[in-house]
Formats: sequence, C-alpha cells, structure tokens
Amino acid sequence: MLKHLLVVLLFCFATNSFAQKPILKEKDSTERAQDSIKKIKYLKQLGNGFLPFNYFDADMRYLIKFNQYEGIRTGLGGVTNKRFSERFRLNGYIVYGFTDKRLKFSGGGGFRINETHNTWVNFTYTDDLMETGSSTFLTDKRFFTFFEPRLLNIDLFHRHITKSVALEHRFSDNFLSETQLAVSDINPTYFYNFLINDKSYSNYDLSTLRISLQWSPFNEVSTIDGKEKVKEGYPKFTAQFTQSFKSIFGSDFNFSKLDFRTIQQFNHQNNSKTNITLVAGIASGEAPLTHLYHAYPNNINKETILQRFSVAGLNSFETMYFNEFFSDKFSTLQLKHFFRPFNISERFKPQLVLISRYAIGNMNSINRHQGIGFETLEKLYSESGFEINKLFFGFGLSFAYRYGSYHLPEFGDNIAFKFTFNISL
Repeated sequence: MLKHLLVVLLFCFATNSFAQKPILKEKDSTERAQDSIKKIKYLKQLGNGFLPFNYFDADMRYLIKFNQYEGIRTGLGGVTNKRFSERFRLNGYIVYGFTDKRLKFSGGGGFRINETHNTWVNFTYTDDLMETGSSTFLTDKRFFTFFEPRLLNIDLFHRHITKSVALEHRFSDNFLSETQLAVSDINPTYFYNFLINDKSYSNYDLSTLRISLQWSPFNEVSTIDGKEKVKEGYPKFTAQFTQSFKSIFGSDFNFSKLDFRTIQQFNHQNNSKTNITLVAGIASGEAPLTHLYHAYPNNINKETILQRFSVAGLNSFETMYFNEFFSDKFSTLQLKHFFRPFNISERFKPQLVLISRYAIGNMNSINRHQGIGFETLEKLYSESGFEINKLFFGFGLSFAYRYGSYHLPEFGDNIAFKFTFNISL
C-alpha cells in the first residue's frame, strides 16, 4: 500500500512539474511580446517627435535648433497625453535664442467634442518668430519631420504675437481638416515698410480665417491590437484658404490666399521610386511681404562654394539664394528619382537620387514693398542635381546646378554643394 502511494505521489509531482513548464514558457513569451509592443510604441512616439513620460510627452522639436537670426535656439515643450486625460490636453513650449537674446513661448490647450471623428477645439497664445514668405498648411503640424535642415540657413523673420482658436476634425481616416481664427500683431525684425493708400506700415495687425484640408484617398488604415497602422498611398492632396479681414479686431489689411500641394509617388518593382511634388499659391488684395511666397530657397549669400557648404533641404531649391525672389503667385515642381540602394554590405547601403526642380511666379504692385530688394519669377527657374544619401550615419552629399533664365554670370554662383542628412526611426 505504501509503495503504491509513493508511486501515485511521484506521478502527481512529475505531472505537475511537466504541466508547469509550458505555462512558464507561455508566460515568458507573453512578457516578451508585451515588452516588444512597448518598445515599438516607444519608437513610434520618438518617430512622431515625442519623448513619452507618465502624463506628459516632451516635444523634441524644441530641444535645439539653429538659424542665422537666433543662432542657437533651445528650450522645452510638450503636450499632455492620454494618461493625463483622453478628453482634455495642455500644450506649450518656451525657447531662448542666444544671438537675438529673446525668449519665445507658446501655451494653450484643447478639449475633444467628438471621439469618432477626433474633433478637438484648441486655444493657443504664441509669442514667437516666423519666416517671412513661408506658407505652411495647418494640417502639416500633425506630421513630424525628425530633422529640418533648411532651418539652419534662414535669416529673414518677423515676430508675431498670435491668439487663436482652432477646430480639428477628421471626416474620415483619409480626410483631415483644421479651421483656425487668429488675431496677430506682426513686427518684422528687418527694415520693411508696406505702402497702402499713401500710408506706410512697419508693423501691423491681422485678423485671419484659415481653412486647411488634407485628403489622402489611397492611404490604407488598419487597426491592430487597438492601434492604427497607416500604409501610405498616393497621390495626396492638401489645400488651404486664408482670408484676412480689415477692421475686425483692429486688422489693418484685407487679403486672401489659396495654397495647394499634391504629392505623387511611383514605387517600381526594382525597389526604386519616383516622387513628384507640385506646390502652388496665389495671394490677392493687400497682402504684406510677410504673408507672400519665397519658393523655398536654401542657399546662403556667401561668395565661394565652400563658404556656402551647409545642409541640403528636403524640398528646397539648393541654388536659390535666401531673399532673392518673392511672389504673390507662384508654382513649383519637383521631380525626384530614388534608385535602388547599393547593397555594398549589411550596414552600408548608399542611395543615389536624381533631382530636378522648377519654379515660376509673379508679383503685382511690387512698389508697395519698401526697404528690401528682391526679384520676381516671371521666367522659369531651373536647377538639377543629385544626392548620394546614407554614406555615413545618415549623412550624404548633394550637388545642384542652376541653369536657364536665371543662370548667373559667375559659374561658381550657380553651384550648390552640400551634405544631406536622412534618418528614420
């Protein structure tokens, strides 16, 4: 009897031991899967430009930058996350420029009024600088670029103090919108006078309405484990309408703007691709230079090629000098062909990119703009070149040549030789 009892006990012990092994294995596998998901979420947050903390995500865009006016620009910023609240959020930043020796800041918040369409009402107060002639789309702020090399060379800024209220709304997974009402006090940091009806303005107030739409009809959005995953499709379309109202909240000018952008990409079977980007804009009425167009220049006004050696932009004209052209109507076309990466080794896979860029524009009433000299783009501006990317830790080289109607007399002035920086998380 004792012998049989020992056999039963041994059997139970063995059975229990063997039964525990797969459970432990399953538990280890689950923990590893959870750790992997956490790492993927963390990297995705970094890729979106945020360093996540408990109730707050730090925005890496404000850590450190450089431009020709502020010098080194550094500070802190961020936004509260879903752990803080899924219905309310606070956001802001504070930065300091070491050359202009000024603090800039922004603060605001928002509340969600519809979860299905991710509809938010946002309030913001901003005291900061903005590049003169830049035209940005409201919906672009939702898409993060890890490194913006063109910012290094900008020197023409205007200060703005802006109070705004905005409505974000997602009509569908492929159709985003944002509408903004803003009141701004504009003060150029350079000598400039805007002449309207025999009156000169060196600074001015604007009350504007902006409506921005982004349509990506061929994006494929899927939900995996409650998380959205987007497969990019082309073409993509972005449009924005801006209206400034004179005499409303003290606004000085009445003007309107219409901006448009479309991006098409063809992915080829040999792992190469062709990218086409068309951008156009038109402003009518009493629009000051701060709110016109500069066609994305990225060449420093220095004498030699090596003195102009800097970082090539992602979508900028590398041979066009800063502040050389301004327009109240313009269009640019950019063609890029990415060859299949050279498979030299597992870690070393440089890529050749052929690039051609074209711009055309015009300006009515050019004599309104006093104190700053510039040309217009009635004739076609042309440049072509190439990039060899990812040669060393994301760095590469860029070469571009300016030709056609705006070819300069000195041969070296038509050449832009720079390095590139491409990194993805």
